[in-house]
Amino acid sequence: MDANIRLKQQGTGKKSGREGLWVMGHRSWTSDRQAGYGLWITVYGLFLLTACTTHPNNNKQVFSYNEPTGIATLDPAFAKNQAIMWPAHQLYNTLVEIDSGLNIVPSLAKSWEVSSDRRIYTFHLRGDVFFHDNDAFPGGKGRKFTASDVAYSLNRIRDKTTASSGAWIFNNRVDTVNGFSALNDSTFRLQLLRPFHPILGILSMQYCSIVPKEAVEKYGKDFRRHPCGTGPFRFASWDEGETLVFRKNEHYWERDEQGRALPYIDAIKISFFDNKATEFLQFRQDQLSFVNDIDASFKDEILTKTGELRAQWNGKILLKKHAYLNTEYLGILVDEKNPLTAHSPTLIKAVRQAMNYAINRPLLMMYMRNSIGIAAEAGFVPGGLPSHNAELVKGYTYDPAKAKKLLAAAGFPDGKGLPPIKLLTIGVYADVGSFVARELEEVGINIQVEVVQKSLLLEQTAKSQALFYRGSWIADYPDAENYMAMFYSKNPAPPNYTRYKNPAFDLLYERSLLEENDSLRYALYRQMDQQVIDDAPVIPIWYDMAIHLIQPYIQGFYPNGLNLLELRRARIMK
Repeated sequence: MDANIRLKQQGTGKKSGREGLWVMGHRSWTSDRQAGYGLWITVYGLFLLTACTTHPNNNKQVFSYNEPTGIATLDPAFAKNQAIMWPAHQLYNTLVEIDSGLNIVPSLAKSWEVSSDRRIYTFHLRGDVFFHDNDAFPGGKGRKFTASDVAYSLNRIRDKTTASSGAWIFNNRVDTVNGFSALNDSTFRLQLLRPFHPILGILSMQYCSIVPKEAVEKYGKDFRRHPCGTGPFRFASWDEGETLVFRKNEHYWERDEQGRALPYIDAIKISFFDNKATEFLQFRQDQLSFVNDIDASFKDEILTKTGELRAQWNGKILLKKHAYLNTEYLGILVDEKNPLTAHSPTLIKAVRQAMNYAINRPLLMMYMRNSIGIAAEAGFVPGGLPSHNAELVKGYTYDPAKAKKLLAAAGFPDGKGLPPIKLLTIGVYADVGSFVARELEEVGINIQVEVVQKSLLLEQTAKSQALFYRGSWIADYPDAENYMAMFYSKNPAPPNYTRYKNPAFDLLYERSLLEENDSLRYALYRQMDQQVIDDAPVIPIWYDMAIHLIQPYIQGFYPNGLNLLELRRARIMK
């Protein structure tokens, strides 16, 4: 997904709600660090003047977090970014889910079988699951979940009248006539057009959350603020722009290994401060249970350059880091038929390769990210997946001499004759654009950084109107196919924003969809990834890492590979 919209889109692509951890590039970052330090002094002064408070002791365990980007809807059919996915994960369940090891495990489906031709999946459902109490049901009492609810929910995603942002997930994959069917109350069948190994991963996405028809029809478009699911928490109240509250689902079906009912906590409270300094102040005043990411203006005061917690915060804050499936990159439009590329040197592979060699990714990570993340010096696919692309695909390391040699071979010795190239980015990543521009300038490539609104960047990349742009892609499901789909020529934008077209790559991609043997399929993924890296329609910058600052008394709360907010086993021990 695109990180700009978990776009499944962000930047250009799919999905993310993250605002970066950037400061200025390494050659001019000192003055900006001083400016950030001034903000830090202001914030820290408030810390000293304001006594830390705690929530009233009412014996209720309330987990609180802030969503600075706001939440547009609680309807999972529109769970296109992290801001919406996090609350959806609390309210709803899916047929299957991803565990902490990125494995597909049962959820509402307790088991399933796959036909010999791998086109039909038969799911056997749990019989002890009920929807939340809601006025949509007779007497307001939540009814039992059945296979018909699964068929309804999945058909609703691709129904054009729903206009779901997730409609694409089933396109050219699921049978359009008999794709979803309830064989009886406890048996659901999914029929594919052709084998597609990652289908279980797709079914774990928040888009595929199960909802009751009665509630959707009762509330219509207002279902966005009257959600009803089977999840561990139920909707309580929403003062939009101020506070959103969920309460524990007392009838939740899931239990821990000792047979105790989940979840442990009593409620979730979400605030909407759009200023990260305010958010951190709230955290230090014990009004928030954790903070996702650290603002650039004071990250240096919390983290060392190697990404560790500074000594003065030990015992006051818990720092938890975890690699997750997100690749930050720069995309290059390579469609030869597009007028935008007609006279652009970026159509020349050697120039694109030179751009890749010219960037010192480890230096960027240390000075601009405080080592939060991994320099992307392998393939486009991040680490953590069983195909091991990040370990076995050979990428680009910093080599300005090789970059200059490639430019000369392309007919631009020392960059002579190269016209300026415009890099589009959004405001929070403007300084990484500046860093990249300075790096490329040293080998003779003139980059002009232009900051645009996120909505405009998404529009221009979707319409192939951006020649060179900053993007990020967060996995929708833990399979390298999700990344390789970005370069399959028969895919539109999204996800193929670069309009990359290589018949050899397409053949490998199509073979991978039919390959039953995991090891052979992983080998095909790596071949595809290497082909993309060699052709260089993208410049991978780093493989991302989730970073959480957590109150010391929070237990059972951990980052995961998809950076989902998992609270079923969280406890508040104070």
